[in-house]
Amino acid sequence: MTSERTETEAAVSPPQAPKAQLSTKQLTGIIAALALAAFMMILNETVLTVALPGIMSDMNITAATGQWLTTGFLLTMSVVIPTTGFLLQRFEHRSLFMFAIVSFLAGTGIAVIAPSFAFLLLARIIQALGTAIILPLLMTTTLTLVPVQKRGTIMGLNSIVIGVGPAIGPTVSGAIVHALSWHYVFALMLPIAAVVLVLGITFFKVPSNTNKIKVDAASVALSALAFGFLVYGISSIEHAASNPALTIVSFAIGVVSLALFIKRQISLTREGRELLNLSAFKSREFTFAIVMIMIAFGTLLGSLMIIPILLESGRGIDSLKIGMMLLPGGVAQIIVSPIFGRIYDKHGPRPVLIPGAIMLAAGQWLYTTINAETELLMFTLTHIIFSIGLALLMTGLMSSAMSSLNPRLFGHGSAIFNTAQQLAGAIGTTIFVTIMSVVSKAKITSGTEVTSGLFAGAHVSFIVGAILATLSIVFALLIKGNQQSTGH
Repeated sequence: MTSERTETEAAVSPPQAPKAQLSTKQLTGIIAALALAAFMMILNETVLTVALPGIMSDMNITAATGQWLTTGFLLTMSVVIPTTGFLLQRFEHRSLFMFAIVSFLAGTGIAVIAPSFAFLLLARIIQALGTAIILPLLMTTTLTLVPVQKRGTIMGLNSIVIGVGPAIGPTVSGAIVHALSWHYVFALMLPIAAVVLVLGITFFKVPSNTNKIKVDAASVALSALAFGFLVYGISSIEHAASNPALTIVSFAIGVVSLALFIKRQISLTREGRELLNLSAFKSREFTFAIVMIMIAFGTLLGSLMIIPILLESGRGIDSLKIGMMLLPGGVAQIIVSPIFGRIYDKHGPRPVLIPGAIMLAAGQWLYTTINAETELLMFTLTHIIFSIGLALLMTGLMSSAMSSLNPRLFGHGSAIFNTAQQLAGAIGTTIFVTIMSVVSKAKITSGTEVTSGLFAGAHVSFIVGAILATLSIVFALLIKGNQQSTGH
């Protein structure tokens, strides 16, 4: 009996990478390669927001068809990320890194020369495969290799990658499309990806143990059905009026598959054969952090989606100027993230999370005050406040969520964390855009001028975002001050 229990415990606790004695140069090289890769890939998520009109014109496609370049990307991410907890146990981290970068390079290369929409969509799906692996790998490698007392600082730098990438994507894309064409949005990523590959080959030489467990095919299938159909259902809400049955069926398949997936994972965890270990949710700090990151990321992408619509369609401001207006918020994140990372290392999560949640909510409430006559400077200042709050939350939440877990759950915890981000992004953009569309259409139908109708719709969207952001303050107050791994 004792022998059986020991074998089961060994299976449930996958071996960790050895505590290799890394030089500062090697550790810096590994984190730099991962961070640069993650920044490039997250930037890639939002660059098409400005480039899409040019793609639609060149390929003679509608906006609904063009939107699949984003939807297909999110669907692939939502299917692959839940499997990364298993992948991080089964394969060497260096091998996963190389696969992710080569996938991204291949997808980007196809995008540059894509002769049709089908090839461009295929390119985005291949890019998403690499992106889905890199994000959990960055988080897990940081937790495994970086000493606990320096974790907050490095997570602060990592939060720049995750938070600033989506924020400056439209700025970068707007500048490139304005000066060149949409092809160069992808072409200019190729040399960056090549540099990241060289960095990985040079520095990513950490020995790691792997657990030769077999993947549970049923879990993979249920995961793909659950997260794939949920993301698709969320993305289709905006157009549900024209085809409500499709949206309802998508949600039904997604919810039922998710329930079966959760039940199966709980059962398989007892045998050490799970695809995604859900034991992380036993930690209150981890659960609260997941809720808060979903609120933060959902309001971020929701805001970034409707602000350009307001300014471009409502006030006729060109995409380059809008991108430049959003840029100071990204710069503010770059400045404050390392500072508050060090504060986290010294004082724990509360001095970072509480002011972060307050500033996030303040930014959303300030957005509710804007109208068609609001000066662009007010947009910029509001976005800076919102962005600083986001930076503080990203810094504190990544660290506190993982610090509350047993090290054997780091891979699964990072998979859950990143899956939650992707779902939140899809939910946030859908909620903001749908509310704005419905309200503005009703206003315009009743005789309101188009610009005023758009801003009226955005006002209601921002109220919903502000209420959600205010809830994050409550969760921030409930998170304890412990920053060390508890080993639960």
